[in-house]
Amino acid sequence: MRPAFVLAASVLAAAPVIAQEDALKRLESSPRHQEWAQVKSGERTVHAFVVFPESKEKAPVVVVIHENRGLTDWVRTVADRLAEAGAIAIAPDLLSGAGPDGGRTKDFASQDAAREAIGKLVPDQVTADLNAVAEYGLKLPAANGKLAVSGFCWGGAQTFRFATNRADLKGAFVFYGTSPADKDAYARIKAPVFGFYGGNDERVNATIAPAVDAMKALGKRYEPVTYDGAGHGFMRAGEEAGATEANRKARDEAWTRWKELLKGI
Repeated sequence: MRPAFVLAASVLAAAPVIAQEDALKRLESSPRHQEWAQVKSGERTVHAFVVFPESKEKAPVVVVIHENRGLTDWVRTVADRLAEAGAIAIAPDLLSGAGPDGGRTKDFASQDAAREAIGKLVPDQVTADLNAVAEYGLKLPAANGKLAVSGFCWGGAQTFRFATNRADLKGAFVFYGTSPADKDAYARIKAPVFGFYGGNDERVNATIAPAVDAMKALGKRYEPVTYDGAGHGFMRAGEEAGATEANRKARDEAWTRWKELLKGI
């Protein structure tokens, strides 16, 4: 039995490596302009990855909030894909200053260490950082003045939360993130909220119905879609070697839906 266990562990360890290599390959071969920005947020500096679309028109800004792993190369590929779809994508590293020696995501020894640091972030600091990044994006000469937010896992929850704190959003795209627990917070939401959820993710999905009820009672737009058989993190998992058919299908359908929704902001 031991050889089988070793083989399984080896396969599991290899998949993220393959995904990492694919992510770097996409970023390095992308024809779109990419740059790193240092955004001031009070006395803090937030490092952010920015990708511009190849377009003759000004474009909307989409803030991309990372998972609880921090700003990984995979999240940066999401920003590149959004720029490919016509948006200016800006992905802040919300672990800026929280890493070893004041570093950021890339400076943590492991993803587990990054997860631990994410759990220590102060909500008001996260909001302030997101507001600073949003303002930076809106002031870019190529921006058309429209702002949206998106996020995954922890970032999905922060996306829903940011919608309760930012009145000028044109859309909030929540990917498998929990809904606000504070019922009063929904009254502050001005933007339509679009949810993308895996069918096998009850930890998150248990928070959908209360959000539906709260938004409906307030006459606000919340459109959750659940993808049967997909697990938590299907947008990332659907790209990895050995992805399940359900995760791959959910990922593809979610991207199609997302791109169509972006056309409407």
